[in-house]
This record gives sequence, structure tokens and C-alpha cells, in this order.
Amino acid sequence: MEEKTRKMEETTQQPIKKTSKAMFKAIIFGAFIIGSIFLIRFTPIKNYLTAEALGRFLETAGFWAPVLYMAIYAVGVCLFLPGTLLTGLGAAIFGAYWGFLYVWIGAMMGASAAFFIGRTLGREFAATLIGDKLKKYDDAIERNGFATVLYLRLVYFPFTPMNFGMGLTKVRFRDYIAGTGLGIIVGTFIFTFFIGTLKDVWASGNWGELISFKVFFSIGLFIFSFFIPKIIKKIKGE
Repeated sequence: MEEKTRKMEETTQQPIKKTSKAMFKAIIFGAFIIGSIFLIRFTPIKNYLTAEALGRFLETAGFWAPVLYMAIYAVGVCLFLPGTLLTGLGAAIFGAYWGFLYVWIGAMMGASAAFFIGRTLGREFAATLIGDKLKKYDDAIERNGFATVLYLRLVYFPFTPMNFGMGLTKVRFRDYIAGTGLGIIVGTFIFTFFIGTLKDVWASGNWGELISFKVFFSIGLFIFSFFIPKIIKKIKGE
């Protein structure tokens, strides 16, 4: 009888311990998010995270500049640094093509890291909050993870919030990373090509190149990028 009672108590305590553990992780997750935003906005560190400061640092890094840039991009994604700042910096320093490659790799590293932070610290608690109505959406994301992530990337859903948010869902990492990798290629290339082209003209001092095909093409791509979300939504009939 005592053995049966003890087993019943252990069975009752297990869900409570599991919930407490999930809540503790969620508190850490929330503290991380708040701390990251506070760190880059309200502390002296923000003075080192400007385009000018990061540019000077990378210019003195020599051979290691690309590696350091990609690492900074990855960390910056997790700390909610604006993606336009990091992407524009890469294009301005490394040019349109190498800049695109380094930006894409850095963004993928940051997206992966943020996803795992969300999955490790927030998924358990999020699962406890999901009711029957939300569960069907969570299950649908698991079944159609690649298509869901790809669509949200193509319509320019906010990058960093989505990285953490997807970690809270049941989406498989392989679907998430594949959808992200493919979904950010177009927007990343257009932006880096535009900034890199203007940077080359500025550096050469040959302002006559402003009326070249390459410049007009980059401007056209940049303008077109703003219509991508509307085109995607129209194709999906939304």
C-alpha cells in the first residue's frame, strides 16, 4: 500500500517538476531577450556597435576581417542588432559579391543560434501554453515547416523575432534552416548588390558610373525588393 502511494505521489510530482523546469527556462529566455535589448540600447556598448566603429575595427583586422565580420553578424542577430546595419556594413566593406556571401553565412549562423536558444529555453514552456486550438497550428508547422519558413522569409517577416519564435514551435531544424537559407538569398543579394555598387562608385570617384547599367540595375533590384512580399501574397491568393 505504501509503495503504491509513493508511486502515485511521484507520478503527481513529475508534471509539477517538469512545469517548474520549463518556467525556469522561460524566465531565463525572457531575461536574455530583455538583457540583449537593454545591452545594445542603454549601455556604453552601443557606441561600439555603430557602422563607423565596426567598420574601423574590421578594416584593421586584415586577413581575419571576413571571419570576424561573420561572427559579429551572428552575435548581432542574437542581440537584436538591426539587420540592415550589419548587411549594409558587409556590402560596404567587402563589396557586392563577397559581401553577399559573408552576410548570408553570418545571417545563417545567427539564425541557427537564435533558433537553438529559443528551442532550448522556451519550447517546453510554450508547449504548456498551447491549447487545442493552437496545437493544430503547431502540428501544421511541423508538417509544413519548410514551406512555412520559406514563405515568411520571402515576405520579410522580422528576421530576429522569427528566429527565436520558430524555436518555440515544433518545426524541425532541417526544415527551418533550409527555408531560411533559401528564403533570404534574394533579399540579401539585392541589398548587398545595391550597397556594394554604390560603394564602388563612391570609392572610384568616377561619378559618371552613376548612369551605368550596373547602377541602374542595382537600383531597379532594390526597388523591386519592396514588391516581393506583395507578389508572394498575391500568388498565394491572400
